[in-house]
Amino acid sequence: MAAGPPPPLEPSPLPTFPEEGFADKFLRKTRENPLVPLGCLCTVSVLVYGIICFKKGNTRRSQLMMRARVIAQGCTFAALLGGMAATAFKSRQ
Repeated sequence: MAAGPPPPLEPSPLPTFPEEGFADKFLRKTRENPLVPLGCLCTVSVLVYGIICFKKGNTRRSQLMMRARVIAQGCTFAALLGGMAATAFKSRQ
């Protein structure tokens, strides 16, 4: 059973967005997956509040906020992966 050479792997062309600046790209990406910027904002907010608590000497609250930051980062990462999977699934259809 001699099979021929495998077919060449040709990636599908990537979509191009001509004349798209930073703000346009940011708005487009935010519309595609709104949970990622929201998660980033939540993560930064918890981080800043934890640092403020640490500076004030409230170590118990500071530790709680650092744990909350790790959870917020995990949720943001999960939202990022979910958005990527949804985009990949949508492009296959």
